[in-house]
Amino acid sequence: MQQVKKDVAIIGAGTAGLSAYRAVKAAGQSAVLIEGGPYGTTCARVGCMPSKLLIAAAEAAHAAREASRFGVHIEGSLRIDGAQVMDRVKRERDRFVGFVLDSVRSIPAEDKLQGEAGFLADTVLKVGDHTEVHAGRVVIATGSSPIVPDAYKKLGGRLVVNDDVFSWNELPRSVLVVGAGVIGLELGQALARLGVRVCIINRSDSLGGLSDPDVRASALEAFQSELDLRLNSEILDVALKGDEVEVRLRTEGRDPTVEHYDYVLAAAGRRPNVDGLGLANTSATLDDRGMPHFDPATLQLGSTPIFIAGDANGTLPLLHEAADDGRIAGENAALYPEVRAGKRRAPMAVVFTDPQLAQAGLRFRELPKQCVAFGEVDFASQGRSRVMLKNYGKLRVYVHKQTRRFLGAEMAGPAMEHIAHLLAWAVQQELTVDQMLAMPFYHPVVEEGLRTALREAAKHQAEAELEQVREAEVAVNSA
Repeated sequence: MQQVKKDVAIIGAGTAGLSAYRAVKAAGQSAVLIEGGPYGTTCARVGCMPSKLLIAAAEAAHAAREASRFGVHIEGSLRIDGAQVMDRVKRERDRFVGFVLDSVRSIPAEDKLQGEAGFLADTVLKVGDHTEVHAGRVVIATGSSPIVPDAYKKLGGRLVVNDDVFSWNELPRSVLVVGAGVIGLELGQALARLGVRVCIINRSDSLGGLSDPDVRASALEAFQSELDLRLNSEILDVALKGDEVEVRLRTEGRDPTVEHYDYVLAAAGRRPNVDGLGLANTSATLDDRGMPHFDPATLQLGSTPIFIAGDANGTLPLLHEAADDGRIAGENAALYPEVRAGKRRAPMAVVFTDPQLAQAGLRFRELPKQCVAFGEVDFASQGRSRVMLKNYGKLRVYVHKQTRRFLGAEMAGPAMEHIAHLLAWAVQQELTVDQMLAMPFYHPVVEEGLRTALREAAKHQAEAELEQVREAEVAVNSA
């Protein structure tokens, strides 16, 4: 067995791993990048990019189907060629993967190892049956995998995860999507718009990560006007019946139903890939699920020379967060033992459904409720939204009553991917509501809806200030 010695060993060559590698090399230290599977990030292969390609096809189909609402009539019936749809998805997906592979190919051969890695000690790794790596520090960047309940595994090839969808050559006739999170909503709506019979179920009333009840309610109304979306629902039993899956479902307040689908798509979350790493052989402290305890600011596992980044730490499974995690973990691995808190950007997340769901800054559930002024816009009557016939959903903004600082927002509506960026930038720049309202707003644009919400928050904040003055006057007079 050969031996390799490096300053830093990085397990996983995805977004976080590549970012960590670059950070270590920028610090002038040696590194080895260890990958147990094919090169190419989760985002490029089975995540962000292929899903957006499928969504783009779905949006084209939906636009054609809805054109008559504008007085535009397409002669004949709409025909969706599932084989052509999936062919383009895979061709373009492979193109995006190619860019990642080009980046990996540019890494010197002596800095790359292929094989499954496992810890023998804090800084000793066994890679496959061919190499033992001795490193000064280690970064874990092994990503995550879809959660598949054991009860579904008897379905064999009729059970799929998002990875499998992008290997289809044709679109199926029907799919039951289990989970109304980001993946379930994006893929479920896209497949439905492409002519697949889709039902999306979720055990709870959560929807796309939204925590603001008003925004969530507006999104739910919009989705249910188009989709078979059932919250507070559960699968009682599944069974293979010929080439279909027989499912017994129960939704809160309804009698159980027996339904049949070509596939069950498990989209109920992802689990960090830490099993099989041999973390028990390290001095890291593990919880009852085998996850290591780590400092979210430095990404260090206790006082060990081990760091964990990206989806592997289970914190924020988003590409830009994984890239930042990798940078922070790589920098601290290079600095060890003098580690420091990494610089974070303002939180932001987007769900590419219609309406789009998004969050910037603090979420509703994270707010210091007693100190917040709220403002909102309902897109039902917002000018530009009505022009586009995308007048559904709500945006709610949160402003600190004392400092007038903009804290964050949750939203469901048209073009929220762009609004979320503006608001994340405002959070990062620590802007006040007054500074934001002093910015230019063109007409007619969706951003005018944002201005409406900011104005309402400013009004409520002013009313709160006036109430404080009155209370102070009453206190003085009473004295």
